[in-house]
Amino acid sequence: MTHKLIHNKKMFNIALYQPDIPQNTAAIIRLCSCFNTTLEIIEPCGFHLDDKRLKRVAMDYLDKTKIITYKSYKDFVIKKRNSRIVLMTTKAKKNYNNFKFKEKDTLLLVEKVKEFPKLCIIIPIKD
Repeated sequence: MTHKLIHNKKMFNIALYQPDIPQNTAAIIRLCSCFNTTLEIIEPCGFHLDDKRLKRVAMDYLDKTKIITYKSYKDFVIKKRNSRIVLMTTKAKKNYNNFKFKEKDTLLLVEKVKEFPKLCIIIPIKD
């Protein structure tokens, strides 16, 4: 059986809130490149985007991925005022299998969920 991946179909965006680990960010850069997904980074980061650890793990995907940076969470929310921010967390009761994603959604990945306002839709990333 052969599977065909559709590269021209735009999916939702992925956003990272103040990422600290360049290697994890680089892995997400590779994922975004494979799925034609924009990566949005909300600063400040715990590293510079030209960090050699980020470049080593991102490999040649770094130049193939659209990356948008925001100076603050407030700037990010202003830009997203016409779309939904979906906060991915293990702390919620709603299962992602029962959630209706939309094309303009942005999946926000954070470490500290309690810092975020209720404007986000909170769903678990695991059962």
